[in-house]
Amino acid sequence: KSVMQYHQQTLLNQLREVTGTTDIQLLQQALQVSNGDLAEAVAFLTEKNAKVPQQDETTYYQTSQVASDRYISVGSQADTNVIDLTGDDKDDLQRAIALSLEESNRAFRETGITDEEQAISRVLEASIAENKASLKRTHTEVWSDSPNPHDRKRIDNCPVGLKNVGNTCWFSAVIQSLFNLLEFQRLVLNYSPPARVHDLPRNQKEHRNLPFMQELRNLFSLMVGSKRKYVDPSRAVEILKDAFKSSESQQQDVSEFTHKLLDWLEDAFQMKAEEDREGEKPKNPMVELFYGRFLAVGVLEGKKFENTEMFGQYPLQVNGFKDLHECLEAAMIEGEIESLHSAENSARSGQEHWFTELPPVLTFELSRFEFNQALGRPEKIHNKLEFPSMLYMDRYMDRNREITRIKREEIRRLKEHLTLLQQRLERYLSYGSGPKRFPLADVLQYAMEFASSKPVCTSPVEDIDASAPPGGPASSPTTASTVAQQQRVPIHKPFTQSRLPPDLPMHPAPRHITEEELRVLEGCLHRWRSEVENDTRDLQGSITRIHRTIELMYSDKSMMQVPYRLHAVLVHEGQANAGHYWAYIYDPHQRCWMKYNDISVTKSSWEELVRDSFGGYRNASAYCLMYINDKKPFLIEEEFDKETGQILSGMDKLPPDLKHFVREDNELFDKEIEEWDALQARKAQQEKLALATAAAAASAASMPQQDPEYMEQPSPTNDSKHLQEDTERAISRAAAEQEERSPEALLNAAIKLEYARLLRFAQEDTSPEIDYRLQHIIVYFIQNQAPKKILERTLLTQFADRNLAFDERCKSIMNVARAKLDLIKPEEVNMDEYEMWHQAYRNFRETTSFMVTGLELFQKTNYMEALMYLIYSYQYNKELLSKGLYRGHDEELLGHYRRQCLLKLNEQAAAMFESGEEPEVTTGLGVMNELVVPCIPLLLIHDADRDLLAVEDMRNRWCSYLGQEMESNLQEKLTDFLPKLLDCSTEIKSFHDPPKLPTYSTLELCERFSRIMAALCRVPTEGR
Repeated sequence: KSVMQYHQQTLLNQLREVTGTTDIQLLQQALQVSNGDLAEAVAFLTEKNAKVPQQDETTYYQTSQVASDRYISVGSQADTNVIDLTGDDKDDLQRAIALSLEESNRAFRETGITDEEQAISRVLEASIAENKASLKRTHTEVWSDSPNPHDRKRIDNCPVGLKNVGNTCWFSAVIQSLFNLLEFQRLVLNYSPPARVHDLPRNQKEHRNLPFMQELRNLFSLMVGSKRKYVDPSRAVEILKDAFKSSESQQQDVSEFTHKLLDWLEDAFQMKAEEDREGEKPKNPMVELFYGRFLAVGVLEGKKFENTEMFGQYPLQVNGFKDLHECLEAAMIEGEIESLHSAENSARSGQEHWFTELPPVLTFELSRFEFNQALGRPEKIHNKLEFPSMLYMDRYMDRNREITRIKREEIRRLKEHLTLLQQRLERYLSYGSGPKRFPLADVLQYAMEFASSKPVCTSPVEDIDASAPPGGPASSPTTASTVAQQQRVPIHKPFTQSRLPPDLPMHPAPRHITEEELRVLEGCLHRWRSEVENDTRDLQGSITRIHRTIELMYSDKSMMQVPYRLHAVLVHEGQANAGHYWAYIYDPHQRCWMKYNDISVTKSSWEELVRDSFGGYRNASAYCLMYINDKKPFLIEEEFDKETGQILSGMDKLPPDLKHFVREDNELFDKEIEEWDALQARKAQQEKLALATAAAAASAASMPQQDPEYMEQPSPTNDSKHLQEDTERAISRAAAEQEERSPEALLNAAIKLEYARLLRFAQEDTSPEIDYRLQHIIVYFIQNQAPKKILERTLLTQFADRNLAFDERCKSIMNVARAKLDLIKPEEVNMDEYEMWHQAYRNFRETTSFMVTGLELFQKTNYMEALMYLIYSYQYNKELLSKGLYRGHDEELLGHYRRQCLLKLNEQAAAMFESGEEPEVTTGLGVMNELVVPCIPLLLIHDADRDLLAVEDMRNRWCSYLGQEMESNLQEKLTDFLPKLLDCSTEIKSFHDPPKLPTYSTLELCERFSRIMAALCRVPTEGR
């Protein structure tokens, strides 16, 4: 069949699937009336069906009519999962049509169209159709490029990313997967349009496809030779969007986009092939690269048939299967196939599919979306599905039909035997006739333990004696008479009246058992338990051997001759209605997996791919697998220069027109870098002049140089007061202990005493509310192992403070300290290093101020203000901790409150959205867009489990609204907002400036730190 016939047949199949109409002539009439528009054809047939009652009978479909629609059941009851299309309500009717189309994951989806009434259409419309709400959002708000072009500069020959120009991650994932097929890349780059269309395109298809082809060539050339870290695909995307916007009710999903892309490329190459090979049957490289054929062999009501069909992307069901081979096995067999292998004329119907020709690039669509009839909305299937990095397709080939049938029969027989063994094993592992069942070996062990238990009885008399007055066990007649009277009087004694019956054992045990009985019983139970354990082991061993036999059934060399290696995995994260797409692509030259996530291209691993692609972990899973024939290395090999024999790379791969295009773009980028560098140089020169001017003014005014604020203040009334007191105390102690009274000797002694005091602080184990690093810079330096020279100069600076008491002793010591500072030579203390350590301490204090302020606001439930303080304190603290363990604060504590603050804001915003009131809704979405969403990449970037779970909780809260009834304006706002929330990029797109901090004295900072940490310690563990 030709490709056009194949597409025509696919349309017929989808119409039949959606409307239930089996009349081929009527289906063809609908397509003619609608000019191939599926939505109009459905409406045409629906009106027809509304007038004719549906037949409730079993319908069988001839395979020659089925074509590639493999999931139309060979014998499906018409009354199973039928959507009523006969009602009068046109809106409900259209919704039913859309839902049925969504459920049609089982067919090739070349031209499937959903309805705008459906929630999934509205969410995806933000991606391709860009509805009114998303048009209000400028690109800079979505993706703000760094103003510094050096941040956007490509490093060496790293792969080039693609900019997300408005929820177009689906475009990036597909294009990157195709671009990294080097044979496909070569075909696109070296494509030249047919000569006859240079003047005027003949039809609408040429008018659309040829410009798209040129934009794709331009995009590919930039991805090859650009100096940019990522490039902008807007022009190619715009052409796609224009094609998809032909009807506002039409909406394409990602798999349909891939179909459409390949269709356009196929058409473009077909035009070229027809021109190049006049009179011969043209070969289309796109068809040869991506399309294969299979043979459908079947029986229809006892009559055998064989038909050859063409296929492109091969759809596979995920639900109910654990790995890719199980999906393929199920896809290759339909109906009851026993009659296929017998010569008898049976009334059974069924069919098998056998590949006769596999394409070099074999693509599987994994159907992870299904429509939930009960809930009335599409749902994503999160089940785990494993797939191999090397896939051997021999068992599905027509040439291996007979041997595969034999092996399938053997596997079927083994599985039947396996089922029987598993049932037998289950009887051993879940023994009993009641609702609760236990392993039989354990039951026998419990019985043995019971039989061998010795009864330990308790007497009721002990309960009475325990409450009797002291006097011992002896009793006089008078006492006995008194007890008898008490027993006759009905006095309420809750403990004695509810005591255990006489002679009841303290634990379960036999009342009466002889030694002989016990010996026989123990012997029997022990023997039975050994027999049961042996039987269980034998069954488990047999089951394991059968599993192994099944696994190795196709491992002989004759069934490993058609190897396909995994080239790319396209991943979707999110729910059925919205989500984010990215791709894992194997780099054969570096022998590693690469992750292509919009502008971010990073090295990855098979382990990360498995975690994100198999499913069952978070909401991420593969929806498309691209395998390539491992015996056709030209698919991924670089091209060689025919003259020199050297590998063509970079710009050498490009034809002349594209070389010129890329050079122009690179020149623009180089010019941008030059302008930026010139601007920064001017700014630096201006800052240098300003500093020089300020220094000159300071020198002219003879202003004394001030030490750091935590070391000295101009007035002894604030931060320096406690430091002066410590210094004066050290001087007094030195004077009392030192015999020599010279200022230099006193200075040395005082410094040693002060250092010893601070060293004790640095080595002391303290409670969380005390941090001596805040009290003195030397404690911080000691804990972080600052150089000795830095410590000495800092202590000298402390004793050189002009604000020391004005008695002669302190003044003389201050003068000595200042003289010593002046005598320190530059080579003795590196002033750059000295300033670096002091700057590190200033950063520590600033981080502490952010942290304390954020935690205080969080305690007051002022989450909006607290967020930025917690965000910046976490980021600054992480930078500090990267240089040393004691340079910052507890990262887990800050991470917890950062996370909790975001969760609290998310809850508040969601509550506002649920209110439905316009001001509340606007405020809630504003909180999400301005505060929460920009912070999500910060939680994703380090891949911490608790942060990832928090993000998942926030997303799930908003995704839960998709299936709920709400006003249209709320639905529109939600549709606009969800793609931002579900964007998995770790690129920091826009962020608030850090909040302003007042200057706190050391005493104030220590007191506030102590108060907030003490308050946090009082919070229960689960609340922290």
